[in-house]
Amino acid sequence: MTKTEWMVMVQKIAIRGFIFLGILLLLCVPTVAGDLRTIAQGNTVFLGESNLDISSAMGSDTQIGWWASGAAIATSSPDVKLPVSTPSNFYVLPSQFGAYTGSWYRLNAAGSADGVAFLVADPSLAIRVEDTTVNVDVTDRWVPRGDEVRFRIDSNLDVISTQRGTPALVTLKVQSPNGGVYTALMNTAGTTTPLENIGITSSSQYYKTTPIWDTGNSLYPAGSYTIWVECNVNSMNDEYGATGKTTSQKTSLLNQDQNPLISVNVPTSSSTTSVTSVSTTTKPTTTITTATATQAPKTTVTTATTTLPVVTTTAPVSPTSQETTATESSPTSAPGFDVAVSLISIAVLLLFMVKRQN
Repeated sequence: MTKTEWMVMVQKIAIRGFIFLGILLLLCVPTVAGDLRTIAQGNTVFLGESNLDISSAMGSDTQIGWWASGAAIATSSPDVKLPVSTPSNFYVLPSQFGAYTGSWYRLNAAGSADGVAFLVADPSLAIRVEDTTVNVDVTDRWVPRGDEVRFRIDSNLDVISTQRGTPALVTLKVQSPNGGVYTALMNTAGTTTPLENIGITSSSQYYKTTPIWDTGNSLYPAGSYTIWVECNVNSMNDEYGATGKTTSQKTSLLNQDQNPLISVNVPTSSSTTSVTSVSTTTKPTTTITTATATQAPKTTVTTATTTLPVVTTTAPVSPTSQETTATESSPTSAPGFDVAVSLISIAVLLLFMVKRQN
């Protein structure tokens, strides 16, 4: 092989090597993903986000302004005006922007609106717990041990994924009855699912469509669990830390075999019903007894005794029979009795007159 041929071969190998290296570099470089810090003009930023780069949103302007809803933006001055001295390190201070959410406009040198710079929004986060064994929402409720569980996250942070190309990451917190916080959960299939770095890509999404927690596993003791979710994208939770916004409301989940409604309330209900029943029965009985004492039957007996005292000891009969008996027992004259009396009277009178004449 001549020297020339050798040089040509080396050049070909070198060229092919550079081509191969270039392809390898392209494969190693990830596809262009948005930077969570970089804010394009018209993007949404959230209260509490810090160290943002809003250079692209500001252009050459150095001020931003906010107008109340319905204001004539083109012909009026902003209600609030703020300078932007370091657009590459911008902080959405909650105390400064909290009362002025919505569109913020960049202002030109004359102080007039020069297009929307960005929108300020208040973040929101909420967590729901679902028993997939029976397809029931068990947020702040009871789940039988052995049922499987999954979680649903509701948030407005999905706009970050849409606009910046990278989703906001949240962390799911599950605190055991003993106070420890799990970093992962296991389902009945033995699959372990981490609870950190969950990307928010939808306003309402399940973290895994399949269940991730076997509540009957011996790793998870019976008792009350506390569950919540946090988001600290661009230090928003550190800087803001508002419940329901950068961290969700804490919910509870009672994990035990016995339904608490049966083990707690039923005996109490039974006892209460028994006491109430006795109390209710006693009072009407007392009232009825009092009413009976003043009823007409005793008054009727008294009246009968007063009206017919003669026959009080007579065998029980109706008032009419008593009256009849009393009439029949009245004294009457025997036949000829009046004539005898008259004759005796005449005889006595004659004897008296004879004695007088003597």
